[in-house]
Amino acid sequence: MFCESALHAPRKLGPAPANAQTVSIAAADGAKLSAWWLRAPQPNGRCVVVLHGIADSRVGSSGFAPMFLGEGYSVLLPDSRAHGESGGEFVTYGLLERYDAIAWARWMRQAGCGKLYALGESLGASVLIESAAIEPVFAAIVAESAYADLRETAEYRLQRVAANMSAPVARALAKTVVRSGVFYAKWVDGLDILRVSPLDAIARAQTPILLIHGLRDDETPPVNSEKLAKANAHDVLWLVPGAVHVGAAAAAPEEFRRRVLGWFRDH
Repeated sequence: MFCESALHAPRKLGPAPANAQTVSIAAADGAKLSAWWLRAPQPNGRCVVVLHGIADSRVGSSGFAPMFLGEGYSVLLPDSRAHGESGGEFVTYGLLERYDAIAWARWMRQAGCGKLYALGESLGASVLIESAAIEPVFAAIVAESAYADLRETAEYRLQRVAANMSAPVARALAKTVVRSGVFYAKWVDGLDILRVSPLDAIARAQTPILLIHGLRDDETPPVNSEKLAKANAHDVLWLVPGAVHVGAAAAAPEEFRRRVLGWFRDH
């Protein structure tokens, strides 16, 4: 039950932004992936892809579009596989999504983008880190509220659900459930989830990555981004006081805008 619920997120749908074009590609496994494409009124030849988190969709990530469009960046807003209007049977937490991100980057090249950039939240952030270790298709990445280790994060979240139990019992239960889920995903669905490790990926990545994490994030604690930053000395970490999970833009809107646009501008 745990594994099936984790691999099948609810689909969030909504209306497209004004002037958005619906586009699609075929993933390596044949899944049809859908996105909204917004061209900047005065394009500068640079483009940004924004990847949303688990159980969200391009509707949630569309709020970032005006910040980039106003600076001349065209924006691609994909629905992650098994989310929104994209196909795919499972959410695989980066196992397949990392290749989807690279496929979208290639589509953006064909659409006339000179330089490519990426912003990801939560699952989307970890997917971008994973993709950077495979192929450096982006000039720079911003990753907010990324998880460093998928199994540790799953265990942490289950322990929060079992908060009414004693700490040792909650830890033991969480480890048992997650291990069983990992085994189930591999032998029943053919998904080797343990091959997902943003922490290992970021150590190999050459792409500059700005890590952002809210200090009040109790879904994916900031220690995750701290570990990621330590694994690659070239990356930068911004810890945001008062920000909850994927809440940096809400907690510090002007600084978020300055840091993100500045990071892309510097690369």
